[in-house]
Amino acid sequence: AMPRKRKEQAEEEEGEEEGEEALHNSDSEEGDFKAPELRRIPTAELDEYEKLIKKHAQENNLNSVYIDSTIVDILKREPCILGIDEAGRGPVSGPMVYGTCFCPKSKEKELKASGFADSKQLNEERRDSLFEVIKGATDYMGWSVRILSASEISAGMLGRTNYNLNMLSHDTAISLIRRTLDAGVQVSEVYVDTVGKEDIYSKKLQLLFPDLKITVTSKADSLFPIVSAASICAKVVRDREITLWRFAETHLKDEAYELGSGYPSDPNTRRWMETNVDRVFGFPSIVRFSW
Repeated sequence: AMPRKRKEQAEEEEGEEEGEEALHNSDSEEGDFKAPELRRIPTAELDEYEKLIKKHAQENNLNSVYIDSTIVDILKREPCILGIDEAGRGPVSGPMVYGTCFCPKSKEKELKASGFADSKQLNEERRDSLFEVIKGATDYMGWSVRILSASEISAGMLGRTNYNLNMLSHDTAISLIRRTLDAGVQVSEVYVDTVGKEDIYSKKLQLLFPDLKITVTSKADSLFPIVSAASICAKVVRDREITLWRFAETHLKDEAYELGSGYPSDPNTRRWMETNVDRVFGFPSIVRFSW
């Protein structure tokens, strides 16, 4: 049977698509496993961030990690805008990735001219291209992602005290804001794509960050280019995680990589889950047992 989605999340998730940080506990054995080819990376040589994504997907995917860009001086001198969005909230498989992107308010024209839009409305090639733009804008832009493993999502949802996806989403957004502030970025305005009721989420953030101007709204990724940029970071990183995924379950065959979209409504995903469930141990670790 498919893992069952919590009732309190159903309305929220309906129709939704979904520097270097140390990667902890990366002690998996190489074994005889042959990793899938790196299919989606647009550049011939992997930069340091792509290497971190690959390392997590293939050696450390049971854990959640941050990946951070370098913080340049202008981000510490000028008032900055910051956007937050996620990818992978609705799928039954793989991580949920939260992204944040930030730049000086004085650079909003350059940001708009770059053509950022909601990542869900862009094809893969365009998203990859814009992620390269973000990584290449080292003179005025910074970004971070938090990769939340399927294991962490399942553990929270199935714990003795329910830690639902809304709570996890809020706490992750809060951690990204704090992380950016702690890095010395002069954040003055924050734009967030809402999770749950806008007014409740907005008040929660405003109480925690009283000195910041907070805007929480639905479809923020379509309204604010800085949120669109965050959405692209989240979506591209999640896609690459899935593409590069190395299963901890070494008995799985090559067909295990035919995951489909990861959404429970996808026949290919349902077929994959029915094929790869173990009667004793359940689903492979890429699957969320509850979400």
